[in-house]
Amino acid sequence: MTLRFDVAVVGAGTAGAATAALCAQRGLSVVCLDRRPLNESGARWLNGVPFASFDRAGIPRPRGDELAGSGHGFTLVAGWNGPSLSFTRESVPEVDMRLLVSRLQGMAQAAGAKLWGDCKIKGFIEGPESCQLSTARGEIEARWLIDASGLAGARLLVQGPVDGRDLCVAAQQVRHLKDPEAARQFFEGLGTQPGTTLSFAGVAGGFSVVNVWVGSDRLGLLTGSIPADGYPSGLSLLEEFAQQHTWVGETIFGGSRAIPLCRPLWRLCRGRVAAVGDAARQVFPAHGSGIGAGLVAASVLAESLADGSGVAGYNLRWQREHGGLLAAYDLFRRHSQGLAEGDMEQMMTAGLLDQGSVSAAMEQRLPSLNPVTLFSKARGVILAPRAVAKMLPVFLKMAAVLSLYSRYPLGVDAQRRWAKNVARIFSEATITELDTEPRLTAAGGGDNSRL
Repeated sequence: MTLRFDVAVVGAGTAGAATAALCAQRGLSVVCLDRRPLNESGARWLNGVPFASFDRAGIPRPRGDELAGSGHGFTLVAGWNGPSLSFTRESVPEVDMRLLVSRLQGMAQAAGAKLWGDCKIKGFIEGPESCQLSTARGEIEARWLIDASGLAGARLLVQGPVDGRDLCVAAQQVRHLKDPEAARQFFEGLGTQPGTTLSFAGVAGGFSVVNVWVGSDRLGLLTGSIPADGYPSGLSLLEEFAQQHTWVGETIFGGSRAIPLCRPLWRLCRGRVAAVGDAARQVFPAHGSGIGAGLVAASVLAESLADGSGVAGYNLRWQREHGGLLAAYDLFRRHSQGLAEGDMEQMMTAGLLDQGSVSAAMEQRLPSLNPVTLFSKARGVILAPRAVAKMLPVFLKMAAVLSLYSRYPLGVDAQRRWAKNVARIFSEATITELDTEPRLTAAGGGDNSRL
């Protein structure tokens, strides 16, 4: 017996569960499946997610236990002991991903969506009018098939692999606090107090971080780096920090995974198949968080499917409205990845790295320009001309990319020409191709290991 739905979503993490919920709320029939049990889907740690992402997606903001922390101080340190920036982070709370995923799944079920855990895809056929999936729980026919299965998931768009230099290996753990007094002394030695997030940037290459916060009886560690550049992974950085500081206790919960930092796929759909979240490379490259971007993409996708514009409409709208921001910050990330020791200090001196720019990156938006910030940047030309000279070409490329994305074209051929122009800005010779024809992926034929 074949079950028929408007939308079939592969992956029940944040992006997938949000897509299922928002589609079902708009009256579409939805099935959302995950190869893991539903209570193990998605990220299992704390993550900073801008309130604005929830608002843009039309999803209620987190509250209660899901809201692990907000309105606390934040101090960015260059290296382990360099100059620092301190401010209050009010608009980007720490969110418990376990509880967020559970809430999104509950929203989807309350709106009528079917959620299947422990359900693998055996194969699928993509046709002109619908897609047919063979799963461990039976046959499914759906008008639209959505890949929300993450970086190493089903790859229903035949997404190519991500280059190692564009992969951040991140880890986050919540641990017991063994010695509050020792932790207090550590924070005070750096001019701050427990309750503030200390962010040590550039400790293992230009794109690397060790974040530490301490509460009354527990602490959080968030780390990330790019091992392909020859540095320890985020998990190695986390374990090393824990071993060096005796006040860090045993792990309560957390996880580790690879995160794509490259710009989004140049085409988010093919036929009746679309990708969302990490599967579409919709991750904010400046710091590697994809939760907020995935929620916003899910809302654009759901609205496009509900209003009849389909996955092609989703691709067009998202690229024009949101793609340029992520691609522009990818240029900035690539530059920061090559920074040497001392370069971050020069950027702080030049005003290129200040409270405004750091807050903008955390909130996943462009910095606002006003007379005060313009004066600060002009002053930086005098104080640190070399740093400004290095950044000027990056800023010009960012502006060019933003302009190109705002004019994302219709039609696959025009989009391919557009993608080649974007690739030139990134100094890339080619673009990654995606299949353009419907295809068959069946159990027993071809490489189905990812399914």
